[in-house]
Amino acid sequence: MPRLLLTALAVAALWLGGQAWSSTSSSLSEHITAPGGTSPLVPQERIDLALSRLPNRSGYAQGADGVPIFWRAIDPRDYRTRYTYQPSHTESSGGHGDFALYFSVPPQTGGIAQKPPRGTVVLLHGWMMDGDAMLPWALQFANAGYRSISLDLRNHGRSGKGLSGYGLREADDVGDVIRELRAQGEVQGPVYLFGVSYGAATALFTAREMGNDIAGVVAMESFANAGRGIRDMLPHMLSLQAHDLKDEATLGVARLLYRQQGMDEVMAQADRQLGLDLDRVDVAAALAKTRACVLLVHGGADEHIPVEHGRELADASPRARYLEVAGENHISLPMRIDELGGTVDGWFAALPRAKTSCPNPQAPLLAAR
Repeated sequence: MPRLLLTALAVAALWLGGQAWSSTSSSLSEHITAPGGTSPLVPQERIDLALSRLPNRSGYAQGADGVPIFWRAIDPRDYRTRYTYQPSHTESSGGHGDFALYFSVPPQTGGIAQKPPRGTVVLLHGWMMDGDAMLPWALQFANAGYRSISLDLRNHGRSGKGLSGYGLREADDVGDVIRELRAQGEVQGPVYLFGVSYGAATALFTAREMGNDIAGVVAMESFANAGRGIRDMLPHMLSLQAHDLKDEATLGVARLLYRQQGMDEVMAQADRQLGLDLDRVDVAAALAKTRACVLLVHGGADEHIPVEHGRELADASPRARYLEVAGENHISLPMRIDELGGTVDGWFAALPRAKTSCPNPQAPLLAAR
């Protein structure tokens, strides 16, 4: 059985990806309204190598406004996954961290039929990422018996272009894709959503819109309100330390623009470009109307989306359960599959047995409320 080692070294802009600045941009609002590039989880050739050895299916489904959305499915099997994480620097110095992912593909012999999946987990990535960046988590869920389906959100990866919605418009895409893939037989059993950062906000809006069609949600490090999340994140990102001359130059341009424009002007420009009032893109209000059980996870050391956002979300609904992970930041938290994988698996497994109230996560090493 072939084995594959997938590694990432010093991935400074992991999962969030928002530390990339274009020195040619004339307005910081452009960084808010469109990704402007990608920061892959690992070098693309490593992702491609992994996927070339890993049985998977992919295609396109139609999202809202006709935006084509790319999806990739991995079936539940015993991939004998082994994941290790090695923390490195603090978030203020770039949040570097290393991980290694080993997996093997069981041989398909004897005509033994695969068991039907326990359900389908739809994975939603962060800003400037793509669905393939979620591969470690996709394998985690596939090992646990779920079919995993990773999506490239609009304006990301292989998906088409459209106005960003900070979760609102993206949720319409996700709902349309789930219904189309359900009709095709790709989505089977109860549907669970797993989102990180921008994808977490998208998951919560999707759950509100789809009601009882969503069996459960895990939302990692979501903002509680888009406008406030941007106002919190942008100054922090501009304060980060540059690691080379290119970073210093591009950050210098961004800092100059920020001093010239000011936050109110930046937000007003972004609102006009998106046709949205970002201060009214309220994830907490959406969560309050969500019927599904929701597990919220936030790093206690998160400075991109400060932990107050997670605590506000936790207070928005009696159907929310909250884990605050001490010492983890916006970049490192989603990498902690070694600590969180079993907790998430166990929480999903407990949902069908929870008849009257949402289960509490079993996480003795974490601070739960």
